Amino acid sequence: MFGQCEQCLTHKELKVLYDIASLISDSRDIKKSLEKSLLALKNSLQLENCVIYKLDDENLSVFASLGFSKFQKVNSEYKLGEGATGLAAKSMEPVVIENIHNDILFLNKSGNKTNHTLSYIAVPMIAEDDVIGVIGANLTKDTEIDYEATIRILTIISSLFAQYINSYSVIEQEKERLKELKLYYKMEWDSKVHNFGDIIGDSPKMQNVYQVIERIAQSDVTVLVRGETGTGKELVAAAIHKRSKRAEEPFIKLNCAAITDTLLESELFGHEKGAFTDAKETRKGRFELADGGTLFLDEIGDISASAQVKLLRVLQEREFERVGGSKTIRVNVRLVAATNRDLEQMVKDGDFREDLYYRLNVIPIDLPPLRKRGEDIKLLVNFFLERSMKNHKKIVKITDEAMDQLMSYPWPGNVRELENTIERIVLMGSEDGITASDMMLLLPALNNEKLIAEYCPMPMENMTLEEIEKDALERALAKSGGNQAEAAKALGLTQRQIGYKVKKYGL
Repeated sequence: MFGQCEQCLTHKELKVLYDIASLISDSRDIKKSLEKSLLALKNSLQLENCVIYKLDDENLSVFASLGFSKFQKVNSEYKLGEGATGLAAKSMEPVVIENIHNDILFLNKSGNKTNHTLSYIAVPMIAEDDVIGVIGANLTKDTEIDYEATIRILTIISSLFAQYINSYSVIEQEKERLKELKLYYKMEWDSKVHNFGDIIGDSPKMQNVYQVIERIAQSDVTVLVRGETGTGKELVAAAIHKRSKRAEEPFIKLNCAAITDTLLESELFGHEKGAFTDAKETRKGRFELADGGTLFLDEIGDISASAQVKLLRVLQEREFERVGGSKTIRVNVRLVAATNRDLEQMVKDGDFREDLYYRLNVIPIDLPPLRKRGEDIKLLVNFFLERSMKNHKKIVKITDEAMDQLMSYPWPGNVRELENTIERIVLMGSEDGITASDMMLLLPALNNEKLIAEYCPMPMENMTLEEIEKDALERALAKSGGNQAEAAKALGLTQRQIGYKVKKYGL
């Protein structure tokens, strides 16, 4: 077994090191590269059953091997400290089993022990002071080097393998990080190309919204954002703040409908210690927190009559007192309010103060419902689909017929309903694709005649000729994403004719 001269053995060691270094420096498939390296080790030094274990969560499993079947790979797993292999990883020192036939530390999980096998050596693979795995090999009657030489060569090789595996893992992690960054920046870029900040959509109605935001953002004028629930009123408020001179100052939000009348005043103006039972310490209100910045009051139409009076005073005089306090506090706040209610009718009914209404409605911004935004639906579907697939690590396809269903659906809950629907589609869908019949289950309102009647156009027999013409124009423009040339072609009109009709109906 040990009959070769020392000089020859040294030459063999150098040759196998050279071969392994070449193999791991010129390969993109790490497992194949390592298996070829183990083969070079076996052929050069006559070591048997060479195997590389990788450490994950205190478990050593076969990463690359020679002579291991699929079944043996599954069985040959060791916990940290278990058997000779696990002990080498735990102790971070080589472990030698001189006689595998009478040493209980050799567990023989692979079942590769034969009468020809003499010994087993396990050497830890260490990179940056951490054990990342173990290299193991059997010495047989044909092995050409002794224990010390085997330990020496395996220690050097284990260091090469450790650095190789560690570098590969770092590169793969970096690739994954870059992949995620690429997806993130793609979504960011798409949002910048197709929308205004975080607001997705490039339909004519949304373009009008963007123009108003651009014109008034730099001023301190009060803005009233109006639209149905889920149309993105908060996003508009945030876009105004980000483009204002106050962009570096606080953007404070409050949903007035979510606060009881008794707490709303405290939330808005703050309270002094002891002002009421639970007031155990002085607390600043939203107006103070927003000083120098922007305050967004959502659902402003839901505040009580007493809160309306106090809010009007702040808008007029820019000052207030905390609940339970007498000190007058002055603030410099830009107010953006929002509502989905008909404030004009509320004023007529005496439910909303007329003077407050005019204070709030200095610059009105009307957000269109999703069903009137044409091709924006497709943009939003693709945006939410990509984001949801990334979050849930799933690939889901929406077929053309299913997309048509999404485009024709009335979306009573607007963008918020669409976002939730896409989340549901990703969770329930598959790579085979969401079909139109699937959509019937995912969009139950498709079967709700009352809902369709409420949100979709009235039957033609109940419409005047002008209403029919206007409806046809709106549909054609929505389908073409606001492109008048395409809409004109679809309707059989000239561009001049459609331009006149668009102006006529104020579309």
